Amino acid sequence: MSWIELDGAVNVRDLGALATDDGRATAPGRLLRGDNLQDLSPSDVQRLVMGLGLTTVVDLRSPWEVENEGPGPLTKVESVRHVHLSVLPERGAATDAAADALATRRDGAVARYPDDVRCGYYLGYLEDRPDQVVAAVRSIAEAPGAALVNCAAGKDRTGVVVALALTAAGVTREAVVADYAATAERIEAILDRLRASKIYASDVDTTPAAEQTPRPQTMAAFLGVLDARHGGAAGWLAGHGFGQSEARGLRAKLVG
Repeated sequence: MSWIELDGAVNVRDLGALATDDGRATAPGRLLRGDNLQDLSPSDVQRLVMGLGLTTVVDLRSPWEVENEGPGPLTKVESVRHVHLSVLPERGAATDAAADALATRRDGAVARYPDDVRCGYYLGYLEDRPDQVVAAVRSIAEAPGAALVNCAAGKDRTGVVVALALTAAGVTREAVVADYAATAERIEAILDRLRASKIYASDVDTTPAAEQTPRPQTMAAFLGVLDARHGGAAGWLAGHGFGQSEARGLRAKLVG
């Protein structure tokens, strides 16, 4: 796993060298994923922009999160485009760690996938905000340089959008699931960061760390539902306006 070690974020990695179904691999420096970018140091910004060629940030945090945290360091870099695309229902102070928001959505999640509630939440992103999910994948495909997808923890919202993009680009199921599960290696550091934030701190400890840790079974279940109901990630995207030419562009972007 190509972790990118930064001063101000703990769950950032480059999604290059992931195996594809045709025996190739994703190219490095095309798609990055990460947690909250608010605390990046000047050297972090330099590394991402000048070292890794970052041109696009796909920020999946809710408007409430963005407004309450204020502009992050990368927003001051003119060459970096920021796209804010919340995949959560617009219900007040929503975050992907908020206990009240999760409780509100829990019944729907259980109904969608009773065997894995977190998978049910992920399916809810697709039901509640399909336009935002598609726009996020489109922003990855259209980025002139490296695109970085992030949210607060870099595991749930980011995990879903990244999994859709990788799967639609032909990355193997095993590689997509392994990438999702890799965040578990950093879960304690991620939760420590959230606890240090004024807007996330009160939410983090309401759910045990074990329940917040990504499990490979969850992503496998999520992708399995897409296969069964939509003909896979590519089928779901196509059914929501992501055309064949865009799909080819996404594959060319990530695989080359």
